[in-house]
Amino acid sequence: MKKLFIISTLIIALCATFCNNVSAVDIVKNNGIDKIFSAKKFSDNLSTKENSWYFVPEPDGKTPRTDCSLDILKKYRAYYVGDVNHKYIYLTFDEGYENGYTAKILDILKVNNVKAAFFVTVPYINSNKELVKRMADEGNLVCNHSNTHPSMATITDEEKFKWELTSTEEAYKEATGYDMNKFFRPPMGRYSELSLSYTSKFGYKTIFWSLAYKDWLKDNQPNPENAKKLILKRSHPGGIYLLHAVSKTNTEILDSLIKEWKSQGYEFKSLNDLP
Repeated sequence: MKKLFIISTLIIALCATFCNNVSAVDIVKNNGIDKIFSAKKFSDNLSTKENSWYFVPEPDGKTPRTDCSLDILKKYRAYYVGDVNHKYIYLTFDEGYENGYTAKILDILKVNNVKAAFFVTVPYINSNKELVKRMADEGNLVCNHSNTHPSMATITDEEKFKWELTSTEEAYKEATGYDMNKFFRPPMGRYSELSLSYTSKFGYKTIFWSLAYKDWLKDNQPNPENAKKLILKRSHPGGIYLLHAVSKTNTEILDSLIKEWKSQGYEFKSLNDLP
């Protein structure tokens, strides 16, 4: 009877493995009877642990540090810097909602002959179709920031993850007639190895950042002069710079920032130029 019980238990465990997408089974000895415990895994055992992107600024124009493995970034086509051997800037803006400044930002970019990348959500697209089309018409990249702005690390279902990307592409295409550029910025900078893998699988490069500051609180904006000094102090070759377009401060200092960067020998590059 004991042998029959063990065989039956093994059969049940194997059924659970095939029926529930369980890829790992641990067998623990307990009083001579094998007890079977199973753990569900996703997509070749990739980690689903949620991480928050961050960087540590370095002095004297050095590349900021990050705790994320550079091998992981390379494996899944994720970037936080571009070509660090040249004084290049990859300028990007996140657009969660419109606060009345994007048109002015576009004016400043156009006057200074600078192109940027704008990361947009579906609600932003649907509420600002003319602005979004203007971004693209003037040579800027319009890129994917998801449909609903979730933590992508929490979406382990592949089809749900894909929907966040493709529904944004469809909304953009309907609003502008253009195909969306295949760059993705994870909302709130939250990611997992699985989410990076999915993003790459669906044809996107993940775009993190190496320069940003607390600019997104519309009712608590930083002092413009202090913000400008901080940004210039943290500027570095090959940096992917993240600014929020809801920021009054960013709009006020953008023109002088661009001129100062150019005077320091920086050149503005497109995400399409990433190595």
